[in-house]
Amino acid sequence: MNVLSQNSSVDRNPAVAGSFYPSNKDTLTRDLTTYFANCVKAPADMNVRAIISPHAGYIFSGRIAASAFSALPKNADYKNIFIIGSSHYMAFDGASIYNAGDYITPLGRMKVNIEIANKLKSSNRCFNFPLTAHEKEHSIEVQIPFIQYYLKNEIPIVPIIIGAENTNTIKEIADALKPYFIPENLFVISSDFSHYPSYKNAQENDKITADAIISKSSNNFLMTLAKNSSKGIPGLVTSMCGWTSGLTLLYLAEGDPSLTFKKISYSNSGDSEYGNKVEVVGYNAIELIEETKKTVEKKTHSNELKFSDEEAEKLISIARTSIRSMLFDNKELNINPENLPADFKKKLGAFVTLKIDGKLRGCIGVFAPSDPLYKVVSQMALASAFEDSRFSPLTKTDFEKIEIEISVLGPLKKISNINEIVLGKDGIYIKKDFRSGTMLPQVATENGWTVEQFLGYTSSEKAGLGWNGWKDADIYIYEAAVLKENKK
Repeated sequence: MNVLSQNSSVDRNPAVAGSFYPSNKDTLTRDLTTYFANCVKAPADMNVRAIISPHAGYIFSGRIAASAFSALPKNADYKNIFIIGSSHYMAFDGASIYNAGDYITPLGRMKVNIEIANKLKSSNRCFNFPLTAHEKEHSIEVQIPFIQYYLKNEIPIVPIIIGAENTNTIKEIADALKPYFIPENLFVISSDFSHYPSYKNAQENDKITADAIISKSSNNFLMTLAKNSSKGIPGLVTSMCGWTSGLTLLYLAEGDPSLTFKKISYSNSGDSEYGNKVEVVGYNAIELIEETKKTVEKKTHSNELKFSDEEAEKLISIARTSIRSMLFDNKELNINPENLPADFKKKLGAFVTLKIDGKLRGCIGVFAPSDPLYKVVSQMALASAFEDSRFSPLTKTDFEKIEIEISVLGPLKKISNINEIVLGKDGIYIKKDFRSGTMLPQVATENGWTVEQFLGYTSSEKAGLGWNGWKDADIYIYEAAVLKENKK
């Protein structure tokens, strides 16, 4: 396939038809019908902005891919579908966007929006990489038959292969795509998850990785990938082969309180009659959903977070026991939720702060978790103890000295006037482009800051925007129930 000349129209013909999926139109249609009939269906009436779908051979991952696409209304009228995959065959410090012709599959022609492709290439150096990256690459191709079969309307695609593996370039790619990340366009992220661990290890690892995506935090996602890699799991070569594509979506989505990730379905190749359970590949179907303004407002005006002294003590105990279990027994704490308070089972964000002699020793949290509060507290306690890059991992000697503080978070609310900030009540979250940072409500009062100082320190020390960077950034506030350990 000669795609070196951008002045001539050269369609991208199938490269993996007959291997990853059937090359015969009737057989392919029959198989797709079966996958959609037997997949786990996504809830109806969701406003889907993006999906994460696997790209393995259909006999292994077809049912999970069908789950991902089932979240879309069949008559969806998106203006464009951006399909983003990470290169399996070529390495280059940027992305290759196909602008030479259309994509062809056994189901017919899939029109490429060459106008958008040309505009992205001409305006952004990060897209000026070889079209030959598409020649053998399967990650884009395998998504297209699902679109052709499932959606009634013919919607043009924008096929993008990412060859870069450094976060600065990924941010540059996401920045270029930001103007197109609007409700009128759908983003399809093509990626499998863990590669080649055992069946059980894949299940555990893939859940951890998916949860990191659902946290909607790029930092948490990158930390999770690094932690997974450091565990020495036999056979594991990657937690997510398309991690650069997933990171691109996280950079696009994080900081927008109206967007929420949701897991739809999971399996791995060991669940297929054609696979084994010794070395498997994992597959997740994940949606990025935009909540309606009415839903966001309802959450914003939810009841104040309140915990009794007994509940606070129990939540602190979960954090401390989780750290103890990992530090002394090298295992995660198994928590039985049966007798826990109802609020512990709600999906609430939380930060866990560790101090020794009044000085910070670790602080990590999440805003929008997929897990209930009791699990979030357990996970963030471990992250604060062992994964905060500002400090060395907690030692057994340190353990008895730590003081634990938990901040259970309310929803984010965007403000247009800093006079809305109430010191001691509101935490602030500042975001501009791909830089963001937060400080909890108690930090301002502990330091005796004014509102302007609170904003200045958060902007400079947490978001990296400089002291006055908040002035042209997006500012959000949130309330937090601050629970402190009562050490007798």
